[in-house]
Amino acid sequence: MPILSLQSVTKEYSGDGQPVRAIDGVSLEVSAGELVALVGRSGCGKSTLLNLAGAMDFPTSGQAILDGQSTSQLGDGELTALRREKVGFVFQSFQLLHTLTVLENVELPLLLVGKAHARAEAQARLATVELEGFGQRFPHQLSGGQMQRVAIARALIHSPKLLLADEPTGNLDNATGAVILQLLQRLAREQNTATIMATHSLEAAALADTVVLMRDGKIEEVVRR
Repeated sequence: MPILSLQSVTKEYSGDGQPVRAIDGVSLEVSAGELVALVGRSGCGKSTLLNLAGAMDFPTSGQAILDGQSTSQLGDGELTALRREKVGFVFQSFQLLHTLTVLENVELPLLLVGKAHARAEAQARLATVELEGFGQRFPHQLSGGQMQRVAIARALIHSPKLLLADEPTGNLDNATGAVILQLLQRLAREQNTATIMATHSLEAAALADTVVLMRDGKIEEVVRR
């Protein structure tokens, strides 16, 4: 069974009294360990599709099924648990808390739910992204690539089934971005995590197992390697 299944999903918003269709009849399946790149121009629906995949938003019609659960049929408490336990998010702007150390940033999601051994888990995740010895630094003491690695470690701290990355290299230079892309590719396989990244980068698409070309809220083509 796929980790994520989007079944004829549409998403409409109201604009000036008229419905605006941001996602138009999209069907897509993503399996464990698979790295998928959503590729297209700004405004094509990539970020909206990520929000639907991660239960941050819900389809107007169709179904988004995450690890066997239809997101539209869950209550608030169930949705909170689903996002917390099964989805990790990585953003272009890193979204680290600058008053916390690197280690504190990574362990925070576990501390918020009272998990034991949060510090040891955070240290293990930092090792996974090759940042051993950086735990006591603050985000302003890191490079952009290092901050994005910390953000990835935090996103993986609860061993999610699905990792969503929205333009993860958008604030990085080409060389640093390539390192982050290779890291995402490696982690998808090692952690057996279904990973979807929205990108306009052809370099990012070249590393993906599956490339989904989007235009005007629709999937134009799916290329599986």
